[in-house]
Amino acid sequence: MIIVYTGNGKGKTSASVGQAIRALGNGIPLCFVQFMKSDVQAGEQIFLQQLLQDNLYIGGKGFFRKEEERPKHREAVLACLKWIETKKETVSMLVCDEILYAYHAKLISKEEIENLISFCRANKKHLVLSGRYAPDWLMEQADIVSEIQEIKHACSKGVPAQKGIEF
Repeated sequence: MIIVYTGNGKGKTSASVGQAIRALGNGIPLCFVQFMKSDVQAGEQIFLQQLLQDNLYIGGKGFFRKEEERPKHREAVLACLKWIETKKETVSMLVCDEILYAYHAKLISKEEIENLISFCRANKKHLVLSGRYAPDWLMEQADIVSEIQEIKHACSKGVPAQKGIEF
């Protein structure tokens, strides 16, 4: 299955973590990679590290805001893809958190994502892709697409990110 969690609402990473927990609970081995988040010890990172150990890779460099930062972000994406290469044969599910944000920022190519999809389809492996801005071509290829829409968020009223809620 190719599963996509997208949209502008909060909860795409949470959905990906939930999918990983469901799979693990059913004995499905997986690896989880965060393409954009840095190792800031967010709640899900702490939990996943305990649960997955060396099957978790937090490869991001944080938010991509300045064009001069493109090389370091592209390098981080390439490191994530290289890490996946070392894991993909031994697991039944690949979870690629925030890969779609990386795609939207042109840090990963359509071809690189399609290579992951092709590998997973050919080898009967599940692939979870999350992030804002899922392109139409991906939503067409996916087996499951969930769009998470923001209705209301406290940050729009100036409330800072809350530990255990946003991180």
